[in-house]
Amino acid sequence: MQNTAHLDESRDPLIIAEGWMKNGKDVAIATVVETWGSAPRPVGSHLVIDAEGNFHGSVSGGCVEGAVVSEAADVIESGKPRMLEFGVADETAWQVGLSCGGRIKVYVERLG
Repeated sequence: MQNTAHLDESRDPLIIAEGWMKNGKDVAIATVVETWGSAPRPVGSHLVIDAEGNFHGSVSGGCVEGAVVSEAADVIESGKPRMLEFGVADETAWQVGLSCGGRIKVYVERLG
């Protein structure tokens, strides 16, 4: 029986980020730092993004990840980290997939 708690190294966002950096890519990492209510991914979930907009991992789902990828491009360019918050307080809650009362905070920083 396979141990499902252990992430396969080929799918671990942190290992993928390290590989991208070794290949000379500029990389940002987004990490779920806080959740309230119904959140699709737990605290500590990662999404890695390169300057071309390629990404791997997950911090939420749907449009939240699209917004995070977009913000990550600015973080890579500026080098300045950002704290992003998504939730039902936003009129876009339905669009970003947090219509069930969830809120998440995602910290985005450039690596390297």
